[in-house]
Amino acid sequence: MSPPFLTAASVMSCPHGGTVTASPSATKAVIDAPVLTLSDTFMIAGCPFTLPGTPPIPSPCVTVQWSAPSTSVTHGGAPALIATSVGLCLAATQAPQGSVIVSNTQSAAEGQ
Repeated sequence: MSPPFLTAASVMSCPHGGTVTASPSATKAVIDAPVLTLSDTFMIAGCPFTLPGTPPIPSPCVTVQWSAPSTSVTHGGAPALIATSVGLCLAATQAPQGSVIVSNTQSAAEGQ
């Protein structure tokens, strides 16, 4: 049995409190919302992170790069994201700034 899936309804944030929004590319596998995959787009809004300096330099998290997707479930040809997948939050410079915090997932999916 696969760990719980991430869906477009999963609540996700960057470590600084920014909100992660997913744009699923495939929408046929639905639980409470489309199942998310490694090939989907993830944007972050509202991250207040700044680098130290005089003056401080804004460096908010803006995107997410995922690793460790499901090895047994694909959706739309891409590996599904599951509760154990790791999302790395990136600044506009592609500098890593911490891991995505996932607040909820779903355990079962149905194809339509």
